[in-house]
Amino acid sequence: MLEEVSKEFELWEIFSEAEHYVQNISGILAAMAPSYNLKYSVHAPICDNNIASLNERMREASVLDLLSLVESALSLGITTITVHPGIYSFVAPDMAEKSVIAAKKSLRSLDRIMAEYGIKVAVENMPNLDFMLGSTPQELADLVEGTELGVCFDIGHANTVGDIDGFIELLGDRFVNLHIHDNQGERDDHMVLGEGNIDFPATIKKLSSYKGNYIIESRDFPSGLESRDILSQML
Repeated sequence: MLEEVSKEFELWEIFSEAEHYVQNISGILAAMAPSYNLKYSVHAPICDNNIASLNERMREASVLDLLSLVESALSLGITTITVHPGIYSFVAPDMAEKSVIAAKKSLRSLDRIMAEYGIKVAVENMPNLDFMLGSTPQELADLVEGTELGVCFDIGHANTVGDIDGFIELLGDRFVNLHIHDNQGERDDHMVLGEGNIDFPATIKKLSSYKGNYIIESRDFPSGLESRDILSQML
């Protein structure tokens, strides 16, 4: 994949899950990366990681795993890491407030890690799913308040809550990473740009002050190339 991605893209955001778990592949990637003209960022794991866990041991383990990810990423020269703000308990929905408190505790730990290691931690806005924290502009703003944490603005996720403009207006000055994909506003479908109902030309115009990376989150490589060509014309 390094060969194929490097032919078409300037940067690859590695989703640190399963066979791409960065702590496991850092040695191989360090040996191979110099042969390819690519830069990298990392998306932290989400399947087994929940920084809003009500189980204190699991919450601490999630933060420690992110610390390990930071150290592995830095060994590869990667300085931007995107993280999810966590999920509510599936079986105790009335404990939502405690989940938010747990998430804030974890995010403050990440804030200290960011300062100590000199990296950018970007907290991503979530799609419109009841069990996910940080799906609205105000929810995400509340989570990162009092920290220097950045925000990874996911345009597709914001469209599922119908408030792309709200994120830009409230949190635009915190954007340090950006995920781009399309949908019809109902599900997080990760369509090719233009297949859904997002007005990308208008959105890109409102992001004119943003100078960071645009990460195309596609379902496969060919559709990623399609979105890349469309995005290139808009930029």
